[in-house]
Amino acid sequence: MDERDVYKAKEAMQSAMKKGPMRLALIIGAILVFFLFLSPWVQIGAGERGVVLNFGAVQDTVLNEGLHFRVPIMQRVAIMDVKVQKAVTDAVSGSADLQDVTSSVALNYHIVPDKANVVYQTLGVQFKERIIDPAIQEVMKAVSARYSAEELITKRAAVSEAMRANLSERLLEYNIAVDAFSIVSFSFSKVFAEAIEAKQTAEQLALKAKRDLDRIKIEAEQKITAARAEAESLRLQRANISPDLIELRKIEANLRAIDKWNGILPQVTGGGAIPFIGVGEIRKR
Repeated sequence: MDERDVYKAKEAMQSAMKKGPMRLALIIGAILVFFLFLSPWVQIGAGERGVVLNFGAVQDTVLNEGLHFRVPIMQRVAIMDVKVQKAVTDAVSGSADLQDVTSSVALNYHIVPDKANVVYQTLGVQFKERIIDPAIQEVMKAVSARYSAEELITKRAAVSEAMRANLSERLLEYNIAVDAFSIVSFSFSKVFAEAIEAKQTAEQLALKAKRDLDRIKIEAEQKITAARAEAESLRLQRANISPDLIELRKIEANLRAIDKWNGILPQVTGGGAIPFIGVGEIRKR
């Protein structure tokens, strides 16, 4: 091997050494890109839980909020919302007195966070239509049948509490917790509504009649009291009347008449007499 061959071999080795790291870097970069493409992590948001699936099989592990790694291809994570949800449901039921009742209720509920995997496995994510709405309607029919139509209105708080307790017990079997329950509205048949209105009108008229009767009684008692007071006053006056008192009253009347006289005599007088009452009597005295 001459000097020229040694030089060529040397250049070939240097070239190979230069290309080796570049190829390695390309290979590593390709692996990283492929790895990132497979998304080996999952982010669980606020108010959510992650259900781990190994080739579709639900695992016992429930992922909390935050960033978690998973095994690509083998593992998949299903997101379950455990925040408070609201369900508004309408139902037709019957009261204890066989009146048709149409009611609308609102239910606040949430999935028990630690049982999110069980809910996913047994109910899936569309459980409101399959579990919650039927449970609400069944409970409303069961509770409404214990009360009359009038009691559903007058005892609304007790009816609402009975429905809430019944629903809580029923839904907890499915790992769903009830946060709040409220009755939005009750409506009845037209005939029953008219009967209720007529009853309220009759009660108002009866109350007005009672108030009028009480007023008449009070007014009559006031008149009786006033009459008694006047009679007692007249009795006392009669008891105190004497000839001296009568004479004193006449003198007081004449003095008041003199005080009011302006000093001018009447132009026409009957028989020339001066019209002063009791003047003769004053002269005699």
